[in-house]
Amino acid sequence: MSEVLMKCRNVKEAEYSLRTMNTRSKNEALLQIGNSLRKNSEEILIENEKDIQSARAKGIRESMIDRLRLTETRMESMITSCEKVAGLDDPVGEVVSSSLENDLRITQVRVPIGAIGMIYESRPNVTLDASILALKAGNPVLLRGGSDAVYSNIAITKAIKAGLRQSTLPETAVEIIEDINRENVMEMMKMKKYLSLIIPRGGASLINFVVENSLIPVIETGVGNCHIYVDEDASVEKSIDIIVNAKTQRPGTCNSVETVLIHEKIKDVILPPLKKRLDEDSVEIRGCRQTAAVIDCTDASEADWGKEFLDYILAIKVVSDVDEAIRHIMRYSTGHSEAILTNDLNHATRFTTAIDSAAVYVNASTRFTDGEMFGFGGEIGISTQKLHARGPVGLKELTSTKYIVLGDYAIRK
Repeated sequence: MSEVLMKCRNVKEAEYSLRTMNTRSKNEALLQIGNSLRKNSEEILIENEKDIQSARAKGIRESMIDRLRLTETRMESMITSCEKVAGLDDPVGEVVSSSLENDLRITQVRVPIGAIGMIYESRPNVTLDASILALKAGNPVLLRGGSDAVYSNIAITKAIKAGLRQSTLPETAVEIIEDINRENVMEMMKMKKYLSLIIPRGGASLINFVVENSLIPVIETGVGNCHIYVDEDASVEKSIDIIVNAKTQRPGTCNSVETVLIHEKIKDVILPPLKKRLDEDSVEIRGCRQTAAVIDCTDASEADWGKEFLDYILAIKVVSDVDEAIRHIMRYSTGHSEAILTNDLNHATRFTTAIDSAAVYVNASTRFTDGEMFGFGGEIGISTQKLHARGPVGLKELTSTKYIVLGDYAIRK
């Protein structure tokens, strides 16, 4: 029996227990997982360092290594996530609607989706986020991380399972595929007898591969070619602060800004101080012809407008008005996160109405597109599709609904 089949069977067998588990038991399990992470944090950091050293040996750039890195602060944040998710309302059992039809009481309630398969790259914190959110929503989860974080992922999963052993939830509610052979991904995507949902999280190649090959329904988490448009009446100083935050806080994340669009009337005012701030963080600017006429920068190519750099690189284009900005975003956006910086309410309304992305901001950084920032306690990913789940995938997005119909020995006439 293959590792994939064995662990698919494990999570499927755990499905019934989780489906019938009460909120108190699930919350206690999450708190035990947090305790286990704290007890095993030193070992997890040691294993994480192995992944970092391996990445450096392969010549992976620092912005991507930052996605991989765990620190004591990040470990503490992961532990806190367990507590936050435990404190969230349990969506399972929530009554969505209730009506009386044909002498039948028809109630629509939230229920767990079932066993979830998670296929992801890099960020080892996903191992924890996926596990605790799935468990709180009553779903077992089968994890398959990337080769770049294999030591970290196995160590975190080991701590999660140790926590589960101290709870009433089955230890097999969380499993990880330790063999990183790509053939395991193909096998996992065919396990529709055992898995109810697949969620890929990573780069475009991984997501497209899963979407195109999975026999199991997929929540498509998206690549983030995010935009910020600076309107003609926006505060220059505050706009620069937002752009720098959105680009440099963690450039290797999917919600960092990749293209900034600037109204032509303020280009001479905003571009020089913006370049000065970006130079402080060694950000390479790739600009259009009008941008290059104001500041020294690399000429932007057509490919740059559609690229998710995930690095200290920013594309800048000067536009004539909000409508040109909207047209540019509609052409190149991946549907993740876009922002307008403006003091004009009409322009803000036009922008938020026209832009069809999962998150659209007015006067705020795109870096807020995050389950924790949205009050979800964490996230499994950012969905850019339009069915079922869109934006940060939290607890409710990990549930389905069913109808419970009560009658008095009713027959249809």
